[in-house]
Amino acid sequence: MSNFDPPVHISVVLVTWNSAATLARCLDCLAAQTRKDFEVVLVDNGSTDGCLDEVESRWPGLTLRVECLESNRGFAVANNIGARLARGKWLALLNSDAFPEPNWLEQLLQAAENNLEFTFFASRQIQANANSLLDGAGDAFHVSGLAWRRYAGFPADQFGLEPEEVFSPCAAAGLYSRQAFLQVGGFDEDFFSYLEDVDLGFRLRLQGHRCLYVPGAVVHHIGSGTLGVKSDFALYHFHRNLVWVFVQNMPSSQFWKYLPAHLLANLVYLVYHTLCGRGKILWRAKWDALRGLPRVLRKRREIQSQRSANLVDLERMMLKGLFQPYQLDYRAKKADKVSSLV
Repeated sequence: MSNFDPPVHISVVLVTWNSAATLARCLDCLAAQTRKDFEVVLVDNGSTDGCLDEVESRWPGLTLRVECLESNRGFAVANNIGARLARGKWLALLNSDAFPEPNWLEQLLQAAENNLEFTFFASRQIQANANSLLDGAGDAFHVSGLAWRRYAGFPADQFGLEPEEVFSPCAAAGLYSRQAFLQVGGFDEDFFSYLEDVDLGFRLRLQGHRCLYVPGAVVHHIGSGTLGVKSDFALYHFHRNLVWVFVQNMPSSQFWKYLPAHLLANLVYLVYHTLCGRGKILWRAKWDALRGLPRVLRKRREIQSQRSANLVDLERMMLKGLFQPYQLDYRAKKADKVSSLV
């Protein structure tokens, strides 16, 4: 552990798991930040690839704390541990494969200081391997329970250029009030990974918090996708967790109003992935989601009992187009094709 004398205003929580291919670049980008009043709380999920070798001595300019877990306990658990260890007023969550531009923290903090009605903030994510395309501009939430990164795959020079309120940040590069993060319990650790950031954003919104997208806060992210989850692991966790997000967070009036859309979304993806030969994964995800419902319903009672948000304002931030979630890839490809013709 390095010297903790310098004051910190921001705690960057960085979770690693066999991140040798990307961690050095990420830490180089943090060392180059124009804001210097931050610490890095690095929580490692039991890496075996040597990514932490000499990490503290290689970046002596960073106020760096390393916390090593014995095994991979998941993105949600590791970030919660980092948040509890953090000393800053603000938590900046950053993936090890996300590479912030030098003024990333400065832009986020400036937005926080100038927009006091917001308590969490989304970054502008550009695909690290295709700089002409966005990787996301905050997260969108649909009344069916489906969620995705706004404008993922769209031309970066045409979309996501203006600040605006969004449902929640992608936790690959988001800024949260540490007090608010801890007050709502941080990430739901039962999720392990995938949609844990949307679930957190929903719970924050239920307590009246709001999220601002900051286009000047730019990171280049290797991860990609709207609903583009390709591995069996990702597919399983995404489709299990979307059920839990909907059930535990939707207020009663919206729950019954949009339950048909939620059931339809589950049915559409069960049929689609079954026809594509991956039905076994989807059926297991939905079965495990149902098995977890008693626990989720207990959480729901607690979450809804603490709700203070205006339901009209909450619903205003949800997307409602019937076919909207199923046209994401088409819309992104169409936008990119139009852009190439201009």
